Amino acid sequence: MKTLALALAATTALTTAAFADSHAISEFRIGILGGENAQDRMNSYACLQNYAAEELGVEVKLFAPADYNGVIQGLLGGTLDMAWLGASSYAATYLQDPEAVEPVLVKQNLDGSIGYHSIGFARKDSGITSLEDLKGKTFGFGDPNSTSGYLIPSIEIPAETGATMDSGDYFGEVKFTGGHEQTIVAVYNGDINGGVTWADAQGNWEDGYNSGALRKAVDAGLVDMNELVQIWKSKVIPEGPVVLRKSLPDDVKAKMTALVDRLYENDKDCAYGVAAGETLGFQPVTHDTYTSVIEARKAKIGG
Repeated sequence: MKTLALALAATTALTTAAFADSHAISEFRIGILGGENAQDRMNSYACLQNYAAEELGVEVKLFAPADYNGVIQGLLGGTLDMAWLGASSYAATYLQDPEAVEPVLVKQNLDGSIGYHSIGFARKDSGITSLEDLKGKTFGFGDPNSTSGYLIPSIEIPAETGATMDSGDYFGEVKFTGGHEQTIVAVYNGDINGGVTWADAQGNWEDGYNSGALRKAVDAGLVDMNELVQIWKSKVIPEGPVVLRKSLPDDVKAKMTALVDRLYENDKDCAYGVAAGETLGFQPVTHDTYTSVIEARKAKIGG
């Protein structure tokens, strides 16, 4: 009888602990990195918000800050629980607090790879077909915390051309537009001569490739890719991670990781919106995937 009582007590304690763990949060907050206007970002994530609320049994809120740093600071300050970061934004978060978040998943391309590219582009009717043609002209970047929209091109372009990112040196003016969508629209409207954004560089140019900011711009009816031309492409960049706040209860982290991991299998349209285009879904990833980007950011920008 004593053994049975002990076993029952242990079982009750475990059940109570599990129950307490799963109810240790009163809400769950997802940050959405910049790249397109806030409402479109919220719309793309609405399905994930609903699935997460059902899975966790708590209210799920979406936040779409004006810039990348808003998401980074939300994760660092504990006011956000989850986000899909770019590699440079993850590096920024990690360098400021290695214990703030943990990478759990990464987006897969249609060929199974987990890389993408920074793409330089201009209007076709501008006559600009290369970085050399941009000499003395206006070149736009998206956000200082963007991997493809600043970090990687600011390293690779100077290495290739000898240009610096200082206005009036090689390029007539180097300016930040505020995000990928803003860069794309600014080039398309002729407000700047050229810019960089992100794409998987798989599929057809006229579709904005299979996934990325160009694809989102095409889907939104903002651009006709036949009026744009690619003028530069970076080396492969590791796709950024879906991260979770480390201090979340373990069962919450497990539930959200599993939910995003099976999103493509359960709802392809939802996965399309969350992943910014065609995808095979998400796969597990670890911090080790981003060590090279962390070192590059540390050398170029600092924390």
